[in-house]
Amino acid sequence: MLRSALILVEGSRGNGPLYVQAAERLGLHPITLSRDPGRYDYLAAEGMEAIRVDTDSLDALIRECSQLGGTYDIAGISGFPTPSESVCATAARLCRYFDLPGPDPESIERCCDKFVQRQFLSKAGVPIPAFRLAENARDVASAATEIGLPVILKPAIGINSSGVRLCRDLNEVAEHATYLLGGKKHIWRSSPRILIEEFAQGPHYIAHTMGNEVIGIEVADFDRPPHFVFREGMFPAPLTDDEHERIADVSRGCLRALGLTWGPANIELRWTKLGPVVIEVNPRLAITPLSVKLAYGVDLVTEHIKRVIGDEWDLGRKHSYIAVWRSLLPDRDGILDWINGGSQAAALPGVAQVKLYVEPKAPIIRNGDGRDCLGHINVVSPTPAEAEAILQRAADLIEWSITPFTSLGEQQEAAGPPTSLHQPGGAMQLKSIAQH
Repeated sequence: MLRSALILVEGSRGNGPLYVQAAERLGLHPITLSRDPGRYDYLAAEGMEAIRVDTDSLDALIRECSQLGGTYDIAGISGFPTPSESVCATAARLCRYFDLPGPDPESIERCCDKFVQRQFLSKAGVPIPAFRLAENARDVASAATEIGLPVILKPAIGINSSGVRLCRDLNEVAEHATYLLGGKKHIWRSSPRILIEEFAQGPHYIAHTMGNEVIGIEVADFDRPPHFVFREGMFPAPLTDDEHERIADVSRGCLRALGLTWGPANIELRWTKLGPVVIEVNPRLAITPLSVKLAYGVDLVTEHIKRVIGDEWDLGRKHSYIAVWRSLLPDRDGILDWINGGSQAAALPGVAQVKLYVEPKAPIIRNGDGRDCLGHINVVSPTPAEAEAILQRAADLIEWSITPFTSLGEQQEAAGPPTSLHQPGGAMQLKSIAQH
């Protein structure tokens, strides 16, 4: 009898390990297909099977899965460990080819292009910021003037907040448009297209969904502008019943408009003076499924895998606590001399997990996106005040030292080649200090 395998197309330093571990708990053999398996340190650390293959090529993936089918019973295929919607869409087409459970590829692809996504949402009457699309600096400036400053500039196709910036005047608009269109820091995989958006102001929320169901709503905050790097969050968000229902109703409208009714999604919103406004719909789990597990006892990764292999999922709450998290963010570029206190922080009552993504002597380059994070702290407690107090005590225990680069050449050498706006950047080394 062939061993049942779960095929994971690409991965990530955040949710990737969770998918691998959940697959094993379900009695499945996880196999990761990747253009560069070495970028995911958890695969080697946990002795996981990984195969090098061009994950941009559906034909290459079909050939590899067909060969694996001679050795394993392929129970399911998923691209959801990765933050790249394009990989998720390719994986969905792979599921369709092999007649396995999976999302509608067209629905995933609608979300890959942020301009197309907004067209669908606008047509369905979902509240979104005013937006325009431009392909050159002059049209970017014209669109920003038409919408009204400040505005958000972002690549039409991209992930991890890469290239996303708040621009408060036309000089900043011109500077960032030149930066994005120059191609020196990022590689465009198609013709450069910039999305210009009205800056919707207000608290930032994330709706976690599975199928048609809103599992819960998280509140999150960012580090210093003009970039949008997540700093900390709380799940569930402290909302009134009316506020919760309004956000949930808008979120369900997004799912219907985009056809995302099969598996996981996360919807980012701002609560403005007009109520909830949708910023982005991501056709995958958020980077914080652990918060949902800690607060509600619902393991979204495990339940998603059950869906992938054709089993029934269970999204019912097991308990109700407060989960909070914080990203450890550097305040300068340079070489990491040391980072201490993780073990002490992990030992505090209420601390569920401390993860550090870097080791001493690693180069630290702040990109203004999700790659900036040095690590995370996750805490669970019965009350918001207690959870936040524990989180602060844990954060105070973790210290590090960064020696600034001595020259521009040293910084450029540490930064390496440009990173594609379409794919995740290289993963830092992952060190899990504690996981309760």
